[in-house]
Amino acid sequence: MRFVNVLQVSVKGLFVPALLFSLAACGQESSGAAPAGGGGGRPGGGGGASQVTPVEIALVERVTMANTSLVTGLLEPIRTVSVNAQLGGALLDVKVEEGSRVRAGQLLAEIDSRELAAQVRAAEAALTFAQSTATRSADLFRQQIVTAAENERDQSALASAQATLTQLTTRLGFSQIKSPISGVVTARFVQGGDIVSPNTRLFTVSDLSTLVVRLPVSELEVSQLRTGAAVNLRVDALGGAQFPGRIRRIFPAADSVSRLVPVEVAVSGASTEQLRPGYTVRALLRLDAREDAMVVPTRAVLGATGARSVFVIRDGLAERRPVRVGSDVDGQLEVFSGLAVGDTVIVAGNSLVRDGGKVRIVDPLSPDAPSRAEGTPIATPTALADSTARRNTP
Repeated sequence: MRFVNVLQVSVKGLFVPALLFSLAACGQESSGAAPAGGGGGRPGGGGGASQVTPVEIALVERVTMANTSLVTGLLEPIRTVSVNAQLGGALLDVKVEEGSRVRAGQLLAEIDSRELAAQVRAAEAALTFAQSTATRSADLFRQQIVTAAENERDQSALASAQATLTQLTTRLGFSQIKSPISGVVTARFVQGGDIVSPNTRLFTVSDLSTLVVRLPVSELEVSQLRTGAAVNLRVDALGGAQFPGRIRRIFPAADSVSRLVPVEVAVSGASTEQLRPGYTVRALLRLDAREDAMVVPTRAVLGATGARSVFVIRDGLAERRPVRVGSDVDGQLEVFSGLAVGDTVIVAGNSLVRDGGKVRIVDPLSPDAPSRAEGTPIATPTALADSTARRNTP
């Protein structure tokens, strides 16, 4: 009996520690299974609900929205005039050069006119004689001393002398080359001492107070443009600087070959001081403009056509909403349904969040991206790295 009792005690003493060891091992397996399974065996479950995802946001707003068309053209003066010689002779003096600003009627050059001046003086003397002869003949005709035919001959000679003087005086005026308009001398083709003939081109004067660019616009788009509409012009020569312009006129006919319609855009005012004729400009034409359109950034919208959606932040949680949107215009989509003005949508990080998941608004990495809402915490690069490391840690 003693042997049996001792054996039972010994067996019990070995059995109890073994049982305790087995239970401890099971507890360790149970405690380690949750992290490996991501939420106690439920796919995308409890661990994802407590995870906070950093996101960037934008507000739904109303703007003037329009499709755009980028067209390239060259700047030109609104008016350019060629100044030609109307009289042959030697150029005594050229008073201007390229870049000179001139007024209408300002003297540009002179042609040797000494011969014409002498002819004018002779014509003036002939006119004086014809006037005295005509006066005397008229007195004699009233006294019936001369015939009517003789009086008419003297009166006709007076008229001829007056016409000759006028002709020579006009030609003498052609010896002075004057600017027909106010502007800038953009070209000079002669030098002092050159011999010119009638119709020789001497200068080109351009009115630079207004510059224009003629843009070739498709016949399918020109019907959406209106005279006076604003056009944004970007100039390559000035590092892409932008200048405001307006449509001055739309030509009535399209080119028979290209089927493009010239549209003239004018730039005036202080903007012309930096611009020069011949600069290449890129004009952004606004087509089919719509006032008060509700828009969101394109990157806020997820999903394929027919199943588009966005994430809206409500009380710190992400809420998926189906939306109906239009086409992409300069990185924005017009929203027709599903959102309201002022809603906060996620534009970055929306591929990582779940419907109902917690989010944290962070400052954008790009300076052009929307800023975080006032009062929300900022996630530093270190915090973002720690958050990523925690998600990837088994």
